[in-house]
This record gives sequence, structure tokens and C-alpha cells, in this order.
Amino acid sequence: MLRVIAVLLLGLAASAASSLPARGEEIILKDGTKVVGRLTGITSEKIEVDTSYGKVQLNRSDIVTISFSQSGSDAKAPETAPANASLPKIDETLSGTQYVNRTGKFSLTLPPDWMIEPSLRRTAATLASFTSKDKMRFAMVIQEDYPGSLESYKEITMLNARRTLSNFEELANSNVTIDGKSALLVFYRGTLAKTNNLPVEFVSAIIVSGNSYTKVTAWCIEPLFHDMQPAFEKLVNSYRGSGRTLAADAAKP
Repeated sequence: MLRVIAVLLLGLAASAASSLPARGEEIILKDGTKVVGRLTGITSEKIEVDTSYGKVQLNRSDIVTISFSQSGSDAKAPETAPANASLPKIDETLSGTQYVNRTGKFSLTLPPDWMIEPSLRRTAATLASFTSKDKMRFAMVIQEDYPGSLESYKEITMLNARRTLSNFEELANSNVTIDGKSALLVFYRGTLAKTNNLPVEFVSAIIVSGNSYTKVTAWCIEPLFHDMQPAFEKLVNSYRGSGRTLAADAAKP
């Protein structure tokens, strides 16, 4: 039973940890108009939707409902087969707890006994993925270009998580600095319908550099999260660009 939970947690929660939505949403306006497209931007007053006719701006006050094409209650569990062979190869190494990704030009410090987990990689934007030895704790790094603000990227990320998780709840978020760059630390939770509403909790660090966004996410089932939170926060805060390591930064005079 524990193995089954681990496999489902690996696939379904990885979908919730991903960033920009891959499928369109259906938006109903107060005048009855239906708009179908992919959310690409959010402000306090408007949302931007990329439709088959081009990008449109909608007033949030005019929106009645937003229906997601895939939700936690009816989503099909992603395949847990080996990583897509068509994805670009990643030049990466893990030595002890020090991970270096030469493709994405970044490094992380992982908890002891963690390993690279290629089966979590499902898109080209996912540059790294990891699991603990017992395959009950996970982490992922996504990098992608996005022209909007840090806050709107966070909102789109949360909308995508809401599509995958039932009982979604954003728990907290705070402005932080990681690798000398502006970042947001976001905690959220939800349940996985395919595992009898197993509760899962996440922490994501969203780091912005120009129009490039890096999202480092760690997650596990909720009963384990409290004990893992310090290690998860250390992991996401250990992100260093240009392949530098946390140890190398600490050694600087």
C-alpha cells in the first residue's frame, strides 16, 4: 500500500507542482460570453487570456466562473513511466548533497540520501527532479520565460495547482531574497482524489531574473510536512545561479 501511495504521489503531485497551465480554461462572463483559452497574466483588476483569436484582457469584475479543463477530482493520474525520451538531455551531477545542473546553470543543496528522479520530468521546462530514498518526499526545479510580474506568475502557478488538487488552499506567502534576487516563498496544500483524498503540502520558491522565472518546489504528504519543513526551506533557499554552490558562497571572504 505504501508503494502505491508513493507512485501516485509522485505523478499527481508533480502535476500540481508544475507552473504555467498546459491546457485551456473556460471563462464565463456576466453577459453570458464564454471565453476559452490559457491564462497568461493576472493583475488585481484584469486577467489576460491567450485564445485561438489572440490575447484578450478581461475585467475580473466581469467574470462569473473559471472552469479548469482538468481538476483534482477527475484528473487522470499522469504516467509514472520513465521520463519522456524526447525531452532535452540534462547535464547534471549529484555528489553527496551537492547538486549541480550545467544545463540550467544552477546548483542546490539536497537533504542527505536524496537522489535524482528522472521520471518526474515531463516538460522541457522541468530541469531537475529529486526524491528521497523512500520516495515519499520530492522536489522539482522549473525554469521558464514569462513577461509578467512575480506576483502574476505566482497567481498563475496557484491556478494550475488548483486544477490538479482538490480542496486547494494557499496557506502563506512571503517576499524573500534568494541568490541575491527577488523571490516569493509560497506554502499551499490540497488533496489527491486518486489516493482517497490524501493530503499533500508544498513549498515553492519563485525566483525572478528579468523575464526568466525559476520555481523550486518541495512536497510530501501533509503528516510528514511539519517535520520536513526546515529541510524543505533549506533546500529551496539553497538555489544558486551560474552553478555556484552554497558552500562556495559561504567560503567567500
